[in-house]
Formats: sequence, structure tokens, C-alpha cells
Amino acid sequence: MLIKSDTRHLYLQVVDRLKKDIEKGIYKEKEKFPSEFELAKTLGVSRATLREALRTLEEENVIVRRHGVGTFVNSKPLFNSGIEQLNSVTNMIMQAGMNPGTIFLSSNTMFATEEDTTRFSTSQEEELLVIERVRTANGEPVVYCIDKLPQKILPDHFSYDQESIFQFLESDSQRHITYAVAQIEPIGYHEKVSPILQCEPETALLVLKQMHYDEKDEPILYSVNYFRSDKFSFQVLRKRIYS
Repeated sequence: MLIKSDTRHLYLQVVDRLKKDIEKGIYKEKEKFPSEFELAKTLGVSRATLREALRTLEEENVIVRRHGVGTFVNSKPLFNSGIEQLNSVTNMIMQAGMNPGTIFLSSNTMFATEEDTTRFSTSQEEELLVIERVRTANGEPVVYCIDKLPQKILPDHFSYDQESIFQFLESDSQRHITYAVAQIEPIGYHEKVSPILQCEPETALLVLKQMHYDEKDEPILYSVNYFRSDKFSFQVLRKRIYS
């Protein structure tokens, strides 16, 4: 069936058509698309229109283009979460029916940087604990985590292999995280993180930076998490405000 014209741009019709074909299983996950010539002929559009549609699908992470190899259907994310929901990585993995795990990489104590003094409303004499870990789902690395928190709020028996820092802070430090200010941005291949997460060179990463606060509005945890974009998907609920 050929693409028919309507009030929208033709390339948007191609985008919708290809998404539906993927949903129907005509093009399966990790399967290579036909050549641009064949696909344009099948859809009854020009190659310029097709390329614009493919560019849009690539931006939406539906497909991935490998230079000199071809265009492939991306795997559907295993983990979906609304970014407005403050959820630990551990819970996200468990909610997907998978077993969370932790690979401890390093930890060190450091004095607060100038940025840290602003984040934590503290002085540069404040000691912070920095923990570097990889979170796994059924043994597969999916998130690279850097967590930074004041040393003074941690008990002496703090264990670096805790699955969830959220849970540890609540049960052992009596500090309950109630909200966070978050920033998320996509990045391409990262020289350090991508190999650790066993990413293909074309696999993008989603970087989630969050400052967490307790019920007293005190900042207690700053985290930078690198998520594999082929494993995680985040949505935002936006509500209209009437004046």
C-alpha cells in the first residue's frame, strides 16, 4: 500500500507508517531495513522524503543507522518511567520483573568543590563520599551511577554494595528523600561509560542529574546516572495551566 497525501507533511506519514510496520512485526527488533531505494519504492515516496522520515525515527530512537552497514530497528526499552516519579534504579528494575544487582567500582572521600558547596549549602571543609557503581538487570549492565553525599549523614557501618541508597538512608540514617530536582539530557558515545555498559558505538546514553532533598528540604544526595537509551525510556506528564 502506498503512502497517500493528507494535510500533514509527507515524511510524517512515512514515519507513522514505518512505526506501524514495526509494531506489526513486519520489521522486527534489531532487523535491518531494506535499502533506501527499495523502501522508497515500496512506500511510493522520494528518497529525500524517506531520508527525512528516517532522520526523525533516529531522533526518536526507533531506529539506529550504522555507517556503511545499514539501518536497523532498535530494541524496545525494557524500563519505562515517568520522570516526574521519583523512583530508585532498584525499583525500576524490579518493576520490570528483573533482578537488580550492583557492581561496585570505587569510593572515595573528598572535600566539597565550589559546585558542591552550592548544591549542598555547605562549606568547602565538608567531606563528601563519592560512590561509583554499575547497576545490573539480570546480570546485564544497564546504568552507570555516580552518587555524592555528605559523609556526616552516613553511619559507620555503611556498605558500598547496598542495592538502593534510598532505602539505606531511610532505614539506617533516618533520612527520607521526598523530592528531587532533575535534569536529563541525551549524549552519544562516552569513552568511559559506554564500554562499561557494553554499548554498541551507535547506542546513545541518557544522563539524569538529580539533587535529592529530604522532608526538611535539606539536600542529601547528588546523583549522575547514565542510562542506556535502548533499555530505558522516560516520559514527562505535562498539564495545561489555565489563567
